[in-house]
Amino acid sequence: MTDSQATPSFRLAYVPGVTPTKWVRIWHERLPDIPLTLVPMSAASAADALRAGEADAGFVRLPIDRTDLSAIPLYTETTVVVIPKDHLVAAAEEVSAEDLADDIVLHPLDETLDWQERPGRPADDRPATTADAVELVAAGVGLLVVPQSLARLHHRKDLTYRQVRDAPESRVALSWPEEATTDLVEEFIGIVRGRTVNSTRGRPPTPPRPKAERSDSAGTRRKPAKGGTAGGTTGRATGGGRNPRKGSSAPKGTKRGKPRR
Repeated sequence: MTDSQATPSFRLAYVPGVTPTKWVRIWHERLPDIPLTLVPMSAASAADALRAGEADAGFVRLPIDRTDLSAIPLYTETTVVVIPKDHLVAAAEEVSAEDLADDIVLHPLDETLDWQERPGRPADDRPATTADAVELVAAGVGLLVVPQSLARLHHRKDLTYRQVRDAPESRVALSWPEEATTDLVEEFIGIVRGRTVNSTRGRPPTPPRPKAERSDSAGTRRKPAKGGTAGGTTGRATGGGRNPRKGSSAPKGTKRGKPRR
């Protein structure tokens, strides 16, 4: 089977914390004959994977190198600190980065927040992954600051989280290689942006009708006034109950009156 005969498909990458369920469902409703395959990737490797053609498009965390990638920012996440339920911070509704100054704050190697200055005291070693860091928080080794979706993804009954109001936020975007903006990529962009199935984007506009044709069709719809003739240059009637004297004009110097016998 040649490439032109191959069944089309769409590969969608996504990073931890992103839930593409809603968009995938709409895809299956609109394009039931084109399979969509989900490709999980780490936040650090997603951009390079798109460049390498491992997926047609993907949900990534910004910032990324956009030299040869297009990206549509979708939403910004709240940043939270993951803590044991009996930790002092759990008594507050939200905290600041300064409130964590005396605590060990873990910074895993796959961290997704772009810190200018990391809060808290650093641990002796950096955990390899966010999942490993969560395990260390549960063991009482330190705290962890992450986007809220990651705190939910790694939820444990013995842990909770609170918002950090002055921490950097994580932005999620849909990204794809600029030179590979295929029709299927455009379809998925439309789904993510909320376009309806009847959207005219990408469809050729209806060509305008010739002027003569418009005039002819307009003429066939126009009906003569009651009591008038249909063949005049206008649709105005000369009868129909209107006073023929009203509005009529006579040449200057002509007297009106009864005709002579």
